[in-house]
Amino acid sequence: MSFALTRTPPWLALSWGMLFPSESYVSLTTVAVPDPRVAAAVRGDRAAAQSLCTELLPRVRNLVRYLVRGDADVDDIAQDSLIAVLRGLASFRGEGTFKSWVDRIVARTTFAHLKVRRAAANSHSNDSPELLAVPGEGQSDAYVLRRQLAKMLDGLPDEQRHVLVLHHAMGMTVPEIAETTNTPFETVRSRLRLGMASLRDQLEPGGESR
Repeated sequence: MSFALTRTPPWLALSWGMLFPSESYVSLTTVAVPDPRVAAAVRGDRAAAQSLCTELLPRVRNLVRYLVRGDADVDDIAQDSLIAVLRGLASFRGEGTFKSWVDRIVARTTFAHLKVRRAAANSHSNDSPELLAVPGEGQSDAYVLRRQLAKMLDGLPDEQRHVLVLHHAMGMTVPEIAETTNTPFETVRSRLRLGMASLRDQLEPGGESR
């Protein structure tokens, strides 16, 4: 039986959608009208660059938090990601939405950070602190749902949580994930299947998320 994970289950679609409060999940796959601030920032307009960063920060921070375990490094990685976005603006060709292009930079920056952290072999606590609120976000239902999903993802091996976020939150296909993570195609599919099964188990009565 072939395995394909092209749709987000209804019980999880809402949670993934909450990752990006300012736009719906499906909008990630549509081509948007070019944002004039991008061209302005490339020309050196600091106000345009600041405006872009301010708008992107909650989205970037939420994505980083889904990809890493706990909050300790989230702000540093988010900052590095925004710097990478600004440095790479001139390479944006408008072949997809700007925010989906940003998502991929954030993912690459996060994976690079995790690789360095693993190589350093520093001793860190496995405890997962509370998910910090983005300034101005407050304790809304959306925030609580994102925090719950982050806690559930913390219960997965990194390999599974990464492919789940790339596939369901960023809309990447299995081949794209395989290329991004330098992982065999079948391994990516297996991790998606196992990760989804684990999340479902957590939602069952008596599961960890209950």
